[in-house]
Amino acid sequence: MGEVAVIGLGGMGRAIARNLVRAGHETVVWNRSAGPAEELAGAGVRVASVAEALQCPVVFSVLSDDASAAEVFLDSGVLGEARHGAVHVNVATVSAGLARRAAEAHAAHGIGYVAAPVFGRVGVAEAGALNILAAGESELIDRAQPFFDVIGSRTWRLGELPEQANIVKVLGNYLIACAIQSLGEAVSVADAAGADPGQFVELLASTLFPGPVYSGYGSMIAQRRYQPAGFATALGRKDLHLALEAAAGQAVSLPFGELLGGVFDQAIADGRAADDWAVIAEQQPR
Repeated sequence: MGEVAVIGLGGMGRAIARNLVRAGHETVVWNRSAGPAEELAGAGVRVASVAEALQCPVVFSVLSDDASAAEVFLDSGVLGEARHGAVHVNVATVSAGLARRAAEAHAAHGIGYVAAPVFGRVGVAEAGALNILAAGESELIDRAQPFFDVIGSRTWRLGELPEQANIVKVLGNYLIACAIQSLGEAVSVADAAGADPGQFVELLASTLFPGPVYSGYGSMIAQRRYQPAGFATALGRKDLHLALEAAAGQAVSLPFGELLGGVFDQAIADGRAADDWAVIAEQQPR
């Protein structure tokens, strides 16, 4: 079995690390705060510094945003201490600009860089059933594939440029946000007319719109249940901004996205930043 590192131990990072350990891989971890790393130490991982983790041949990072990824990898000088020829797989949802900057910085130090954001919440990660959106040099993805096979159900190879995976990911999240907004509007009208919101959502998810978005988020909206948050509103606003940025980079407009920006901003101003992003449906009167 191979040696692999996981940097960043939020819910997604912990799930990925646990699955790698269970599959028999020697797994090294780092996290900014000690608690999650210490928790995993009992499960058979080795806790290390970022520099030590970068001595592994394949390194996964699961950090929350551009600023965190830049701080840990690009602005710290740590890439100069990394194992030559290592592959860094960035699972985080980051901007196309950060992906380009990271790819250049890693190449300058003889390190491979693959963008591999995922579709799937923490529960999906725990089940090892993520959809992995991978982009980068084919040989680098090949080296990461045995680990992808552990944490995911399918790897989608989206191109040779890392930013291609990040653009696809934020556009997917953009469509989820659009679905949440339209669900919120429709449920509010049905509710006001006296129809049962739960039955309305069940009907939609069973007929016109089968799949996890309408069934999962629709149920949350119908029940007005936004905790625990599988994906926080603050992160949803971040990803919406990344989608608008990606569209602008291609000289394409997203008019509905501009509207959604105001909806997210109001939800955050109302103190709902830590709630599940389905809470933007509450901007509709019911």
